[in-house]
Amino acid sequence: MSRFSIEASTPLCLLQDAGRFGVRHLGVTQGGAADWVSMAWANWLLGNALDAAVVEVTLGGFALVAQVDGCLALAGADLGAQLDGQPLLPWRSFSIRQGQRLSFTQPVLGARAYLAAPGGFAAPRVLGSCATVVREALGGPDGFGRALAKGGELTCSGTAAPVRALAAGQAPDFTSQAPLDLVLGAQIGQFGGQSLFDAFNSTWTLDSRADRMGIRLLGTALQYQGAPMISEGIPLGAVQVPPDGQPIVLLNDRQTIGGYPRLGALTPLALARLAQCLPGQEVRLAPVVQDLAHEQQVRYVRRFLDC
Repeated sequence: MSRFSIEASTPLCLLQDAGRFGVRHLGVTQGGAADWVSMAWANWLLGNALDAAVVEVTLGGFALVAQVDGCLALAGADLGAQLDGQPLLPWRSFSIRQGQRLSFTQPVLGARAYLAAPGGFAAPRVLGSCATVVREALGGPDGFGRALAKGGELTCSGTAAPVRALAAGQAPDFTSQAPLDLVLGAQIGQFGGQSLFDAFNSTWTLDSRADRMGIRLLGTALQYQGAPMISEGIPLGAVQVPPDGQPIVLLNDRQTIGGYPRLGALTPLALARLAQCLPGQEVRLAPVVQDLAHEQQVRYVRRFLDC
């Protein structure tokens, strides 16, 4: 068994997997890795199941020390990772010897890094998942929704895999300026024509008021013209428009129901890219139909299976 002692952490460093499903009718949200693509690549590098438990490091401030020789894999954001003071780039697996220290400093490119271990990090499964949702006190290293903390320990029991890295062009491009695809639906027809034009032809700035529940977009206020709503179920990536007209993209730790009108929902691939954006960055939205969004996701998942 490989063991790692945690030397530094923040409330934003969490144990995550693919999330908790089949429980939203109980009022339990799904949680899970905000950037599911980077999580899957981190696991792929070690030959793990793509949804195995990983450490989601947001914005840096995390460090661990190996208690025995082992290997790990890193994908997602470049958070200035260092192994015993030497720079360590993402999108590769690597060996780590007993006593070596892995640390993450601050964002260089992207917001969330994913650290994987052979077989996935060990943690109790609560309602089918170890995904950490602090608000609901579910998941995490002890099953009670706690963030990773200094003095804690991470373990894994999988078999070490050969060291490898993603080939050029396989890793997601966090510098892409392509619009975020939004599947039209919900109350889209009850926004005025000018608001619909503004929604898809304007630039939106990511607000600093952001967490794993949602990200507020700042820009031209959108006007809803429909009748008051009764609360209804909310999918991952839903783009709600509250009375101030500033959209909110709802993420993994969102509430399960809500009563604000929605433009629709971001596609899974768009959500993964949004999860790597920092406050102050600008994004644009692009309308797509559901069949196209599904086709794009299937095509991307096949890339893992073909590698």
